[in-house]
Amino acid sequence: MVGNTFFGNFDLASAAIWLFYLFFALLIFYLQTENMREGYPMTDDDGNPAPNQGPFPVPKDKTFILRDGRGELTVPSGQRGDRDALALERTATAAGSPYVPTGDPMKDGVGPASWAPRRDVAELDAHGHAKIQPMSELSDFQVSAGTDPRGKAVVTGDGEVVGRVIDMWVDVPEQMVRYLTMDVNPEGNGNTRLIPINFAKIKSDRVVIRSLYAHNVGDIPKNAKGNSVTLLEEEKIMAFFGGGTLYADPRRAEPQI
Repeated sequence: MVGNTFFGNFDLASAAIWLFYLFFALLIFYLQTENMREGYPMTDDDGNPAPNQGPFPVPKDKTFILRDGRGELTVPSGQRGDRDALALERTATAAGSPYVPTGDPMKDGVGPASWAPRRDVAELDAHGHAKIQPMSELSDFQVSAGTDPRGKAVVTGDGEVVGRVIDMWVDVPEQMVRYLTMDVNPEGNGNTRLIPINFAKIKSDRVVIRSLYAHNVGDIPKNAKGNSVTLLEEEKIMAFFGGGTLYADPRRAEPQI
């Protein structure tokens, strides 16, 4: 019929706005499900599935091809189960009651000493080299300002001398000191531990680590290789020193006046 076209009675403006609504709804769904790749499915304090998981489903597994030939990493949907059976117990049956450690929290990695299961590989810079390396192996680095801690005694929060600093570890791209290497025998026997620089106070004649006491030093997590530290090792070392601020001595967990 003359004058009768396909879009003659079709409202293009209405179609456009409804297509926008549909696109926006799908975008919200996509962003929300992608946001659920960590921490879901939700659980209660006892590790059981939470009764209200929300209206959105957990996303499907996504696999990433890692750089520098490090294989593949699958980010799931079921992230739970990586650290089951933690040494904690609830202080009361009421929901929301605090949990207390049942063993040695510093070794069990709970509370302030908790750590995340990061990959057991060293962090790399943009060129594929380990970001954090001992200064003794970096000919381009030297101490240009401040106090050089190497050779100084290490003193813990209880005033005991537990070793001496023999090296520093540098974040090469950031040009910052991240760790100090401590030989736990003041005479030097190669039994070393790493001290996070933010837990060390460098003085003119000594290095003080107040978060730990002398009896904690032997339990500091070690790095497997002498010239590199992995993400998992960093996590455990930092957690151990952080946990010491509360757990190094039972009196630290008591009320302070």
